[in-house]
Amino acid sequence: MDMFEENNALLLIDIQNDFCPGGALAVDDGDKIVEISNKLQEKFKINIITQDWHPPFHKSFASNHLNKIPFSTVEMFYGTQVLWPNHCIQGSIGAEFHPKLVTKKADLIIRKGFRPEIDSYSAFFDNDHETPTGLYGYLQSRGVDTIYLCGLALDFCVYFSAIDGIKLDFKVNVIKDACRAIDLEGSLDKSLNDMKNKGVNLICSGDL
Repeated sequence: MDMFEENNALLLIDIQNDFCPGGALAVDDGDKIVEISNKLQEKFKINIITQDWHPPFHKSFASNHLNKIPFSTVEMFYGTQVLWPNHCIQGSIGAEFHPKLVTKKADLIIRKGFRPEIDSYSAFFDNDHETPTGLYGYLQSRGVDTIYLCGLALDFCVYFSAIDGIKLDFKVNVIKDACRAIDLEGSLDKSLNDMKNKGVNLICSGDL
């Protein structure tokens, strides 16, 4: 497959300071995907970046719930929500992209998680699986039918983006060596198995 065709798009998911070593919600070796993500952008005409963008009073933060600690859960109107440490707060250094990530090639930057009452893992929808980010319409308007995903974290935002991509009838490829995972209580294996079962192609950058 020619990676330079207009019907292919690369989605770079949440490669931000707070998800890299030293950040508020650091993913192990999260910074190790930056170089490969930059190289991948050279292969695509359409590059899209997502950015976690939370207000400080976001309901997914443990600090905004009485007697709750990070990585515990709470029931929201849309289902079970993991409560996170405060991260990717709007305008903060932690919310900025990793300083070595190339962003000038991006056709579009999608900010998500800005509604205080609902989290947003997927690049396509908030966690109610109904409220759109606008990405689907954009990809449709560009004639994209195949997407490739890299970024952070593999078992949350990359995973949910991939599953929603399948539901929306895209051909979905996750570039495993260009992702890193949190692996919260077995979430990595669960997400990998679910992606395989639902038709997501798990590939390596060398396959491109």
